[in-house]
Amino acid sequence: MTEHVVIVGGGTGGTVLANDLADRLEPELDAGDVEVTLINDDPDHVYKPVWLYVPFGQREPDDGRRALDELVDDAIDLRIDRVSGIDTESQRLRFGGSGQSMEYDRLVLATGSTLEPDQIPGLAAGGHDYYSESGATALRDELLSFTEGEIVLSVIGTPHMCPAAPLEFVFMADDWFRERGLREDVEVTYTYPIQRVHGNPHIAEWARPIMDERDINVETFFNAESVDPDAETITSMEGTELDYDLLVSIPPHGGVDLIEDAGLGDDGWVDVDKHTLEAEAAESVYALGDTADTGVPNAGSVAHYQAGVVGRRLASEIRGRPATATYDGKTLCFIETGMDAASFVEFDYETPPSPAPPSEKLHWSKLAYNESYWLTARGLL
Repeated sequence: MTEHVVIVGGGTGGTVLANDLADRLEPELDAGDVEVTLINDDPDHVYKPVWLYVPFGQREPDDGRRALDELVDDAIDLRIDRVSGIDTESQRLRFGGSGQSMEYDRLVLATGSTLEPDQIPGLAAGGHDYYSESGATALRDELLSFTEGEIVLSVIGTPHMCPAAPLEFVFMADDWFRERGLREDVEVTYTYPIQRVHGNPHIAEWARPIMDERDINVETFFNAESVDPDAETITSMEGTELDYDLLVSIPPHGGVDLIEDAGLGDDGWVDVDKHTLEAEAAESVYALGDTADTGVPNAGSVAHYQAGVVGRRLASEIRGRPATATYDGKTLCFIETGMDAASFVEFDYETPPSPAPPSEKLHWSKLAYNESYWLTARGLL
């Protein structure tokens, strides 16, 4: 009897895992003993870190988009469809619109994060973001015509994708306006919801002196409550009101409804064992990337490393062996500190991050990684 592995979500985690299994389970796939299906609601795979560079005119949105069928191994059954429901007791998925369903023996959820700007009244109308293709493009148009005034970068939603990206944006914006001789006429303000500039205290301790040195204004313990697009103000739950001429936000993030509907976790995040990545509320279900509530950053490198762990565990289970592979929290991230310099951090559950001194070499290393990402997605790196 053929064993059916289904992966829901064709982002970094889902795509890397699909290609990992195509290689790891090649004999079983060739013999017809195993079938692997990757389901995604979009025919394209999107590499979202590209969007950080779009507002500054350094990249185009299409640079971060490739057809999934060009990235996924031919041994994988690729289905472009939207999963509307999960029944973990009968081990069956339902598809929206068609009324069709699919059985699975082992399920991996890699459904990622979604933006929810409507959680904050006025944000959708009054704010910009670079966490979507359309947002990054619109922000580019605004920046190109912005010569003076107040830019506010407000981190509203935590956790969020690419946790270093808000810091990167203000560092890059500061440098970008300096290069154009406009920085004296542009005020840059950064807000964060807790009493430091980043969720990780070690990164916050590293970043704050850089912000002070560059005259980037900081408002901590700023939990955005509403935006008034007409008055161009953003107000916090704590009662602080900031004026802006250009508001750039990290909108609230959420998971997908089908996770909570299936009883797998709250707000679209799956409750998992942070080492094995197995769902706590159902048998034969894994989650990875943003979808897995492990407490580590919602970063592409995390999804990549977790995909390897899940791939090894699935292969062991399918072959009737003990699954011993575990995830240790490994995360790595390049952090742009301007238009031509970057830092680098690597950490795990036990070892805290210690950002490297910014350098041009690390900036070019990040750009090189972005270019090589497509090899990573195809399972070649």
